[in-house]
Amino acid sequence: MPRRQQREPEASRPLTPSGYGIERGATPEMLPWSEVRDRLAKARNYWVATASRDSRPHAMPVWGLWLAAHPVRPEPVEGQAGEEMLYFSTDPASRKGRNLHDNSRAVVHLESGDDVVVLEGHVEEVTDSAALDRFVAAYEPKYGFRPDPNNPNGKVYRLRHTTALAWREKDFPKSATRWSFNG
Repeated sequence: MPRRQQREPEASRPLTPSGYGIERGATPEMLPWSEVRDRLAKARNYWVATASRDSRPHAMPVWGLWLAAHPVRPEPVEGQAGEEMLYFSTDPASRKGRNLHDNSRAVVHLESGDDVVVLEGHVEEVTDSAALDRFVAAYEPKYGFRPDPNNPNGKVYRLRHTTALAWREKDFPKSATRWSFNG
């Protein structure tokens, strides 16, 4: 089935102090969402940052997938641009699993400090069998490992992002771009 055309969310400039040199208002150098989506889809490792109940920060890399939250639909659905989200699994007893149980807010970023992508939002456990099947089907070819979504030590989660930031170091601050999503 052909992939439905993704809606581009509206780009804006990051909210930063004036010392960063980021101009207010849109500029032609801002990044297209399609470039960020490609980076998210191609990434191997994603750094997930969480905080404990007492606000102690924790960051850990995970393997993950940039997937559609729902099967392809003919019309866009309110909420996420294209309804794509970052999916990953972790043991609920791990520090990040416990942190997410107590505080669902998280920040995820890719490994590169030169081609930066940062997502902010809320993490939720995935329990829908169709979504879990899509996760397993996409995970095995990417990582050479078939996760068991029924394993209680490897629950599947997704980040429902509310904000995304991205830039290229080589042309920062001109490429610095921010997107907001309904959350």
